[in-house]
Amino acid sequence: MTAVLQLEDVHKTFVVKSFWGKESVTRAVDGVDLSVNRGETLGIVGESGCGKSTLANLLTRLEKPDTGKILLDGVDIAGMNEAQLRPLRSRIQMVFQDSHSSLDPRFTVRQILEEPMRVSRRWNQEKMTEKIRMLMEKVGLSADQLPRYPHEFSGGQRQRLAIARALTTNPEVLILDEPTSALDVSVQAQVLNLLLTLQAELGLTYIFISHNLAVVRYIARRVAVMYFGKIVELGDTGQVLAQPMHPYTRELIDAVPAIGKPLREENRDEGSGEKTSAMTGCPHSPRCPLAQPRCRQTMPHLREIQSGQRAACWAVE
Repeated sequence: MTAVLQLEDVHKTFVVKSFWGKESVTRAVDGVDLSVNRGETLGIVGESGCGKSTLANLLTRLEKPDTGKILLDGVDIAGMNEAQLRPLRSRIQMVFQDSHSSLDPRFTVRQILEEPMRVSRRWNQEKMTEKIRMLMEKVGLSADQLPRYPHEFSGGQRQRLAIARALTTNPEVLILDEPTSALDVSVQAQVLNLLLTLQAELGLTYIFISHNLAVVRYIARRVAVMYFGKIVELGDTGQVLAQPMHPYTRELIDAVPAIGKPLREENRDEGSGEKTSAMTGCPHSPRCPLAQPRCRQTMPHLREIQSGQRAACWAVE
């Protein structure tokens, strides 16, 4: 399979200044190497604050990386300016978590769908009208709803509108940032099935960011586990979730509630950003039950543990 997107040693840090003027550095994305094959769905999972959304913003170049390469079909877009990026932006689009705030409440559905096409300047009015009618049908809505406003739709319908808007530029890659987390279970299933249908029809590549491991298991062929800005495990979704190699992946799976399963007790002070942001070793070592002296001194690299499954852990053989 050919890679449509590749990240090579990508870094992104943010300097946060407190009320008292003290500065701290957050490594949101810390040396990520990742390859996304054309036509596949890659899931990205991890706890809040691990860098998933920053990674999505880097892939769409809403954020510029400090260092590293972001290759779109072999072309490095990491250092491009806005003029250079403009003709490429249509190829990668994003569907955000909160469809309510991502759709302009002052615009009708027609205006929302037409706006990206007007910006691209490749469509006349007749073609735009034809395109948006076709997209409304594809996402399970009606062209009769085009004069309505976003607040007149349910949460699931608004997410369908957000997907339709992302498809207006004929993208190759969709970044889906928690697209079903605000929906109830039955509507989640409908949206996931819609995404699978669109992928089969249009040959789309998905990067699916989620906290929900069950959703990732359903939709993603491969999964990358992020912790503290790093990819700590990568492999086939079924394999990683059934036989996790990295201790952090096991923690994520163990944290999923189930009937009859006792709740874990955690020390909330362990693994905080203050303790690990300056570490040269593995950022998970302060809370890892398998930590060795070497773990606190040297950061392990992703290496193949078994066929199709890689982990960044010194304690795993």
